[in-house]
Amino acid sequence: MRLFSEQGFDQTTVEQIAAAAGISGRTFFRYFTGKAEVLWYSFDHEVAALRAAFATVPDDEPLMAAVRRVVVNANRYRAEDVPELRTRMRLITTVPALPATAGPHYDAWERAVSDFAASRLSEPADGLIPMAVGRTTLAAARAAFDAWLTRADADLTVYLDQALAALERGFAPAR
Repeated sequence: MRLFSEQGFDQTTVEQIAAAAGISGRTFFRYFTGKAEVLWYSFDHEVAALRAAFATVPDDEPLMAAVRRVVVNANRYRAEDVPELRTRMRLITTVPALPATAGPHYDAWERAVSDFAASRLSEPADGLIPMAVGRTTLAAARAAFDAWLTRADADLTVYLDQALAALERGFAPAR
């Protein structure tokens, strides 16, 4: 993240990343397919944590209330991790080549939510409503991340909670 911040994403080479990490370029490619994947290094773990959290949701908790709670809690970051998260998210949203790398990662996140919805609704994971729950939740979460990056005036979870609360109530005004 430091190299990307200092030099720019496009100007940073895999060789520079490997040298900064104290490894060879060959070792780098054992773990990553390219430098864009460095930005997603912890995302698979985050999706696994999301799935684990959904597995503990009580049966009597309403579907969207559970989604809201789990997603907000999964995005609580330590203060010292926030600058790196902001850098990573800024890069992903502003470097033209990077949005294309997001697809498989966002799909995995969305599937975690859809799979939970499917189990709750006793429907197949590729059913219309479970997919709609996953996709709309991802859209609301991405909007919250974008607002957080732009405004930088509150904790990320404030934005996530507001966006997911609005989704939960069908975007009707809050009472």
